[in-house]
Amino acid sequence: MYACIDLGSNSFHLLIGEWRSGGVEIVERLSEKVQLGEGVGSRGSISAAAFARGLDCLQRFKGLMARYPLRAYWALGTNTLRLGDNAPDFVAGAAAMGLRVSVISGLQEAALIYAGVTGPLPDSDARRLVVDVGGGSTEVVIGRRQKRRVTESLPIGSVAWRDRFFAGQEGMDVAALLRRMEEGRRAAAEVFRSPAAALQRSGWDEVHASSGTVKMLSYVCEGQSTRGEEIKDRGERQLRLTDLHHLKHPMADAIASGAPLPGLKDSRRDLLLAGWCILSGLMETYAIDRLRFSPTALREGMLIYMAKRPRKPSCTWPESLPPPSAVDSAADSR
Repeated sequence: MYACIDLGSNSFHLLIGEWRSGGVEIVERLSEKVQLGEGVGSRGSISAAAFARGLDCLQRFKGLMARYPLRAYWALGTNTLRLGDNAPDFVAGAAAMGLRVSVISGLQEAALIYAGVTGPLPDSDARRLVVDVGGGSTEVVIGRRQKRRVTESLPIGSVAWRDRFFAGQEGMDVAALLRRMEEGRRAAAEVFRSPAAALQRSGWDEVHASSGTVKMLSYVCEGQSTRGEEIKDRGERQLRLTDLHHLKHPMADAIASGAPLPGLKDSRRDLLLAGWCILSGLMETYAIDRLRFSPTALREGMLIYMAKRPRKPSCTWPESLPPPSAVDSAADSR
């Protein structure tokens, strides 16, 4: 039994599971909205409040992990812990409570996300475009089976875009929010344009997108669309670019008025418009008319790697982080 901890810029996640019969069996799952990356883009460091929230969350994770006979655990920090000036202090704070956190590179993160998203999918020769919209970075990968052809980690995320374009959004009227949405969408498209040529040369047959931001937007689109029952009948969540376009004004109206929006949780409300900017900009730039939401991502990729590279029981996982090629070879052995 293994535990995986994902210290994201928006949320911290704990996954406890096992690898059985060629698949991941989840024993326990817990997520908390920490927003470690709040304000890091402008300030350059993790705020005192976010720092404390993060360590408190890890303490709760540690308590839950103690209930299980773990063979090993692996805790990975992503974009905020790559960029924050005081990130080493946070890692040291975690170590003081007995949790060793390793900071992973953007490409390593992308490789693990790809393994986590594609691992549960049916065996296929289809070229798959995998996207994960995080709080501080977005990973974009194209591959066939478990072999990646293009791997990118881009400096754009829902928390960063909220801080940049929608700080104080509660006090804005609809017209101001719509202007910010257009500014945010154009800025997102500019970021996604940099790897567009390499992605287009490779091409893809399917698009799978993970993360809480994509999940949030898929639920909102489903809640506003007559396609909701159709999506449920197929047993999958799909998101269309036309749905995002149709929801632009209703989203701005809901935020400006404080009214509820079907499918939107209050805990995600502050990231709604930033998420819309990022996903709209991405889909428009890469001419994606629809994508499928993936419920698996980085944590499941970590679990696959750990289960396929077993070591003697220990309290922590690798002394050195795996290069993307090692992730590929571990996933290939499934």
